[in-house]
Amino acid sequence: MDVNKEVLRILDEVLSLNGRAATFDRQTHLLGAIPELDSMAVVSLITTFEDRLGVVVDDDEIDGETFATVGSLTDFISAKL
Repeated sequence: MDVNKEVLRILDEVLSLNGRAATFDRQTHLLGAIPELDSMAVVSLITTFEDRLGVVVDDDEIDGETFATVGSLTDFISAKL
């Protein structure tokens, strides 16, 4: 599985980006840079990652760094797999 592609697919779907995530790379900033990514969206993303990828994310594992960039989020999910 290409974790980066899955992360981008889920970001696009959950945030209703209508394909914009296809232009994102590892350095693309997320938190604070994408208006659609608010605290409720973070919860929805985590739930979707858990459901689709079978990962378990504890509340104390998540901080601003996790959602800083596409790369940091992909690395976090990769480590959970």
